[in-house]
Amino acid sequence: MKIVLAMDTSSASQSTLDLILARPWPAHCYFEAVSVVEPSHLWTTSEAAVEAESRAHEVVARAIERLRAASKEACGAVFSGDPKTVILDRACALGADLVVVGSHGASAVARFLLGNVAASVLRYSSCSVEVARARTPDASGFKVLLATDGSAFSEQAAKSITLRPWPEGTEIRVLSAVELILPTARAMFEVPIIDTAFLEKVRGEAMRRAQDAVTRARDILCATGLNVSDSISVLADAPKAVILQEAGEWGADLIVLGSHGRHGMDRFLVGSVSEAVAMHAPCSVEVIR
Repeated sequence: MKIVLAMDTSSASQSTLDLILARPWPAHCYFEAVSVVEPSHLWTTSEAAVEAESRAHEVVARAIERLRAASKEACGAVFSGDPKTVILDRACALGADLVVVGSHGASAVARFLLGNVAASVLRYSSCSVEVARARTPDASGFKVLLATDGSAFSEQAAKSITLRPWPEGTEIRVLSAVELILPTARAMFEVPIIDTAFLEKVRGEAMRRAQDAVTRARDILCATGLNVSDSISVLADAPKAVILQEAGEWGADLIVLGSHGRHGMDRFLVGSVSEAVAMHAPCSVEVIR
């Protein structure tokens, strides 16, 4: 597994590194720490530019040292340019499986601000992306929330969880929201009155979709012996709100979801549910491609 770790000089970035070191990863993972500074002509003084580059090199060197001390294969580099462009290009060149970006950063040095670099990487990356937030897992193990709509993308997200060597005590909770998919505007004109029986039918179909999605995800996860529970939300709310509420109330350490959802429907679509969850979650979020 090849992982690009985007670093800057902020304390939040160091917390992201702590999080990565505390998390379980498959054997033979390769980490590349990347830091990006703005081109020197954008700085007010040459001294500031030199200092920024020097600090970036220190951050990368420290990250490599800590990763190798934890028996991880690691290297790193400092680049000049637009951070989001450089990170995306580097991930593509490396053939990365995952890019990890922090949710906050040092705006004066490298603009790793959620809504700027992280959101752009999430939206345009060709591989999976984690928006990392420092959170100390409970001593009893990790809490991983898998949000699924039953799509192939959601099933791939479930499979990604099975590839990690989770420590004893880890709990995986599978969540699916019951979504009422009502007729289009044209169909509404053709059927001017939606009676109770019709609404019950729609609700029943939505419940079956949610149950099927949870069952398929459970089958994938349980096959590897993971401790799995499930939750089907019947809240009359958007999926992103349901996921965020569940993660907050349960105290999830990580949310995992697919980058897209069922074909033809705006479900787990980047720029919609997955991006909203990644930007507003109280914990780290992995969007799986």
